[in-house]
Amino acid sequence: MKPAADAALKQPKYIPFGYKLMITYMVFIILPVLAIGYFSNAMYQESIRDQTRNSIQGTLVQMKDNIEFKMADVERISSMLYNDYSLVIQLRSYEEGWDSYERTTKIIMPKFAIAVNATGLNIAMYLFLANDTLPEVYYGSFDRENPDLLERNYNLYHLKRIENKVWHRDFPPEKYGETMLWRKVERDADFSRISLLRRLVDSQRPLDLKEVGFMRISVSTEELFQGLDYKKIGAGSGLIIHDETGAVLHRSGTIPVEGREADANGGEREFLTIRESVGRQGWDLTAYVPLTIMERDSAKVRMFVILICLLCLIVFTFAGMFISRYFSIRMNKIVFVLNAFREGELHKRMGYRGKDEFSQIANALNEMGRNIDHLIEQVYMTQIEKKEAELESLQAQINPHFLYNTLSSISRLAQFGEIDKLQRMVLDLAKFYRLSLNEGRTVIPIHSELEQVKAYMNIQTTKFGEAVHVFYDIDPKILNYVTVKLILQPFIENVLEHAWFGNSIHIRISGRLEGERIVFKVIDDGVGMSLERIAQIFDPVEGLNTGFGIRNVHSRIQLHFGSAYGVTIGSRPGIGTTVRIVIPAQKRTD
Repeated sequence: MKPAADAALKQPKYIPFGYKLMITYMVFIILPVLAIGYFSNAMYQESIRDQTRNSIQGTLVQMKDNIEFKMADVERISSMLYNDYSLVIQLRSYEEGWDSYERTTKIIMPKFAIAVNATGLNIAMYLFLANDTLPEVYYGSFDRENPDLLERNYNLYHLKRIENKVWHRDFPPEKYGETMLWRKVERDADFSRISLLRRLVDSQRPLDLKEVGFMRISVSTEELFQGLDYKKIGAGSGLIIHDETGAVLHRSGTIPVEGREADANGGEREFLTIRESVGRQGWDLTAYVPLTIMERDSAKVRMFVILICLLCLIVFTFAGMFISRYFSIRMNKIVFVLNAFREGELHKRMGYRGKDEFSQIANALNEMGRNIDHLIEQVYMTQIEKKEAELESLQAQINPHFLYNTLSSISRLAQFGEIDKLQRMVLDLAKFYRLSLNEGRTVIPIHSELEQVKAYMNIQTTKFGEAVHVFYDIDPKILNYVTVKLILQPFIENVLEHAWFGNSIHIRISGRLEGERIVFKVIDDGVGMSLERIAQIFDPVEGLNTGFGIRNVHSRIQLHFGSAYGVTIGSRPGIGTTVRIVIPAQKRTD
């Protein structure tokens, strides 16, 4: 027990790394920043909200005054003509002929010209006179009017042209000096305009005012409501003005429905609604201001506080860096080595001096890296040896099987004394095995594999004569690619052993480059196979006594190239069989 006690006494005492960082940041950064930010925001937020609301209200009043000023300017033009008694005298005179023309051109028209140019607005004026002895003077078509082209000018018409117009027929009864309306009439809506409507009356009898004319002064809504810009009250806001009937005269910015609108995050933005009455008709000017705008000035103060806090944070951080830098550098080294281990770089090592947690972690990681590297190397070498052994085993299994069948054929030829055939078969057999051995290499060029097939077919032609017909359909592009050897011959041998259907059989061998793969097909017109038979061939348990050559080729391809490649079979009894062999397109390196 004494050695253990001594070891415990020798353990160094230190403050753990996590506590060191926690104390540093709590004392020097987190607590001051939180305290300053919270109390500063609580002190200023309410006062800033009130100031922002008053500022927006003042901006809206300025917009209202700007609109009313322009409306008053147009109404002033109408009053110039309305109160011009000398003009009324000329309009109620019904003398015809030259006198009518002279009054129109020298007295009436100059008054209208002065009026239409007595304002800074681009107005278009339409005057309808009850006195039909005065000539009409107008530009363009009455029915297809274009107020934009008439700006700074006027048209004179007879009053009877508008007697059946609803906007004239329903015009309110005259109150001297007061009756006037702003309305969108005729084609005002098409050209984004609005008109001031007002009578011209004969005031000789104040109790019985007689209409001697009618004025319509058309103004562009863009010009009239030019000061109505939502940007003046903040991004995301909206301004809209309605006439006394509720019709929209102009809008600017975002107009929410029922004071709410979906935001970009799928939630809802709430709006503050501020209203002002405009003009003598009581138009309704409404501003919709997102509550976020109300927080804008508050955010400025909050940003100022944050900047002060950031300055403090920077100062405190530099102070804390001197305390924590020593520990942070060590932690970064550990993270770097761990990331290197994760990426397979197990040779990375670290060295620390001291007796704290970092030196213990460093020693443990270094030892772990050495052990894992050694284990991976052992497993890798074992897998390579296992794969090579399996390939050699499969290769060793297929050669004796073919050799046995060929020697049997040679024996029969010797027995019947067919020396010429015997000699050709022995030479073809020697060529086949010379190509097959290929200096012990498992992977060979495709053209060598095809030479093996042709040597094998020569042996079979010698054996079966004209009963066997073989056709080659090989794309020349694949000849310089490589393959595992002996992947075609076992399937041709299988055809000649099991697929006879009558006294002859036809075999077609094709090879094509399909993208990044090479596809071989061995096609025959033999007896074919059922689906159950094909499944049995590839089954490792049920196929122990059948399909040895097919499984052998399939296994060798997958061992060398991977499970994405191999052999598939399509067949129907009485029609024939197609064997499809797929390998990757890999070019020769020698």
